[in-house]
Amino acid sequence: MIHNKLVRDRIPEIIEASDRKCEWEVLSDEEYLARLDEKLQEELAEYLADKSLEELADLLEVLMAVAEARGSMAEVEAIRVAKKAKRGGFEKRILLKSTDDGQ
Repeated sequence: MIHNKLVRDRIPEIIEASDRKCEWEVLSDEEYLARLDEKLQEELAEYLADKSLEELADLLEVLMAVAEARGSMAEVEAIRVAKKAKRGGFEKRILLKSTDDGQ
């Protein structure tokens, strides 16, 4: 069976522990980022279809990997906190319905 997709680190070990064989490789930085973006789309689609906490956890795992690959979670968290302080979060559940054109 051909997969050609990014998988969690222990997947080859798990496959081989069940007396099956698999072929895998370690990706370059550039290919890793591209495959993370694909995985992010895959996990988002699965979450949107299912809405389960398990799918949300998978999505978060990929988001954290993207953050580390592009900088660090600490950097992302600092940006998140600054944006929340400046613009707020989503706790108040505000739906912006319209604005005037400013004239």
